[in-house]
Amino acid sequence: MHTTTPFTGALAWTGATLPRDTGLLQLDPAAAEELEAAAALLADNPLPILALDPRDFALDACRALMRQAAALLADGPGFAIIDRLPVERLGPEVTTQLGWLLCRLVGRPVAQKWDGTMVYGVRDLGRPPGNGVRPDITNAEQNFHVDNSYNLCPPDHVALICLQVAKSGGVSGLVSFQAAHNAMRERHPELLPRLYRPFIFDRQREHAPGDVMTHRAPIFEWRDGRLLGRISRFQIINGHRLAGEPLDEEGQAALSAFDAILEDPALRFDFHFRPGQIQIVDNRALGHKRTGFEDWPEPERKRHLVRLWLRDRGRPFYNG
Repeated sequence: MHTTTPFTGALAWTGATLPRDTGLLQLDPAAAEELEAAAALLADNPLPILALDPRDFALDACRALMRQAAALLADGPGFAIIDRLPVERLGPEVTTQLGWLLCRLVGRPVAQKWDGTMVYGVRDLGRPPGNGVRPDITNAEQNFHVDNSYNLCPPDHVALICLQVAKSGGVSGLVSFQAAHNAMRERHPELLPRLYRPFIFDRQREHAPGDVMTHRAPIFEWRDGRLLGRISRFQIINGHRLAGEPLDEEGQAALSAFDAILEDPALRFDFHFRPGQIQIVDNRALGHKRTGFEDWPEPERKRHLVRLWLRDRGRPFYNG
């Protein structure tokens, strides 16, 4: 099923019309004071990050702040940027702990790898992207994508805690799937129905030994009256190759047309991360990416983000 009328409303934004401060939430003095107190408490009472629970800290102002973030995620524009934790003074470990606490006020962290990894470092490890090598651990430019699009249960929200920025590049981009759907309906109406039929995704070897290496799913689907997106051009191309099933001509044309629309400068919203900021994105309402980047030579200055996946549905396993 696909709609024949255009989407309107706060989730159907285009980058050309979106104010530059959209989604930006300042860390107010009361919330900052609560986080400073939490950091002091943790200094005297260390715990592993997976054991940190907001209910064990006095975070009333932070709860109010993250309710605002949750409203932006649910009602539009589908992303929020918390500005910002003082990472230069607190250091990366404490900043990550405080970011974890804030994000837990939005949703439940879940595993990001089959082995159960829940706190994931996004940094260039010097390897080229390919089967079994996620693009987020390279410095290569990404296509617009949905995190874990190639597996059974993508997260509802993706959070990125910025610890260090690159020397140049690494620009973060967002695009609305509702706006992209509108553009497909206008420019390529004959190809839109193909996006509602399955494509084959490479599962990136994130599965039990002997499990199937691919997953079949459409790019667009409806759930509870809501449009959901699932896209990773790289994993679709690899998935069809792995399965030995060439992508049909209509599928190739639809995928190329949709990819071009996602990259349309009029649709996308770009911004530069600042250290200490936390970006939270609705993972099924928006596509996200970053441009390629050049890193600093010093190890301690290299671009470093910490990623959390949030999902309240199902179980916290990688496959939900």
